[in-house]
Amino acid sequence: MPVWDDLVGQDRVSAQLEAAARDADAYVTAAADRSELPSSSKMTHAWLFTGPPGSGRSTAARAFGAALQCVSPDRALGGIPGCGFCDGCHTALVGTHADVEVVRTDLLSIGVKETRDLVRRAQMSPAGGRWQVIVLEDADRLTEGAGNVLLKAVEEPAPRTVWLLCAPSLEDVLPTIRSRCRHLTLRTPPVAAVADILVRRDGIEPPVAAAAAQATQGHIGRARRLATDPRARERRAAVLKLPLRVDDIGGCLKAAQELIDSASDDAKQLAEEVDTKETEDLKAALGGGQGGRMPRGTAGVMKDLEDRQKRRRTRTQRDTLDLALTDLTGFYRDVLALQLGSQVALSNIDQRDHLERLARSSSPEATLRRIEAISACREALERNVAPLLAVEAMTMALRAG
Repeated sequence: MPVWDDLVGQDRVSAQLEAAARDADAYVTAAADRSELPSSSKMTHAWLFTGPPGSGRSTAARAFGAALQCVSPDRALGGIPGCGFCDGCHTALVGTHADVEVVRTDLLSIGVKETRDLVRRAQMSPAGGRWQVIVLEDADRLTEGAGNVLLKAVEEPAPRTVWLLCAPSLEDVLPTIRSRCRHLTLRTPPVAAVADILVRRDGIEPPVAAAAAQATQGHIGRARRLATDPRARERRAAVLKLPLRVDDIGGCLKAAQELIDSASDDAKQLAEEVDTKETEDLKAALGGGQGGRMPRGTAGVMKDLEDRQKRRRTRTQRDTLDLALTDLTGFYRDVLALQLGSQVALSNIDQRDHLERLARSSSPEATLRRIEAISACREALERNVAPLLAVEAMTMALRAG
């Protein structure tokens, strides 16, 4: 299956990347001794992929990275690089290609040290592939200092090095960096296209795939999780009951606490799965003996690991909360659609009775204020407001309408 098949509902972006991959292949094949790409080339050394969550930004970047490493013999016959079957494509997609570095963070930000390591790698020539490809999936999480470090590498890229940056929007990336990148905007995929790929690629039953795609409004990753993970469906069902539980102050505070506890439990569960193995592996690497006794001088290294794990738990909690708030926004969007008599398909069709009840008992103006309250809560969490305080303020606003 060609690498481009994973770009769901992104025909325009696929066409641009295919053209760039052709020019990149021609450049490496026939003009590898040149230090710069021809000015007429559709290929460039820095790309910025933006789009709403679930649009497939990182998928597009990884597919392009694989196409740049494609060694299929069909290329000589006019085939588009990115066959999906050759050694270059396969190893790039599964993460074992020596010249494709995919960087994603489970922390709140990407710092200067990590970025300097990437810049040093980007200065190297490809070890065996056709291009040195750096995929930075969370470019919006670069600190200001890290962004300034990256800027120099993007301004003066090494020959045959490609930076593929991913971010939700242009505003999430430093102006000096985005002005030096070729920008591609991805759109939210159509619901039908998401359901189709869940059936074809993941083997999910068509009714389940259609329901998951509709519930997540075209978010591919969330749709797959919802269709395959019973716990995700349970969490979502619990979140969608919140609008019916904010009739009094006590209900508001209790609902807020339960939402925070659920997010904390998710973070704790992930920590139990990942942190223990990380800690044991590091202890073994440092020569930890029996009984947990560590050699002298290793306390600082262990403390760094603990701090990193703590930051990861914080981000997991924030991400889980943000997902719950996104589901709440979709719920009130459906309420508003019913109030206005819109013909837009409902995301939460399984909650139609509750939606109609809320639509009858309030006004469109009140529903809009509730949606604004959810947005304000998300913004407060981004500014590091204490999660419980932010969610309690939101639930009180939902009650007030």
